[in-house]
Amino acid sequence: MSSTTDKIKGTANQVAGKIKQGVGEATDDHELKGEGKLQEAKGKVQKAVGDVKSAVKKAADL
Repeated sequence: MSSTTDKIKGTANQVAGKIKQGVGEATDDHELKGEGKLQEAKGKVQKAVGDVKSAVKKAADL
């Protein structure tokens, strides 16, 4: 995957995770809230991977 793809998917997972957390909070669904936290964390990792790929590519281009 490209760095841009990783960043986009990471952002999408973060947003989806936050939505799940909000719905879980509103409906008192602890499982859904937990899933949301995990998905948000996954998104943060994906974005970080994208950032690292971008940095490596920039360093290689020097």
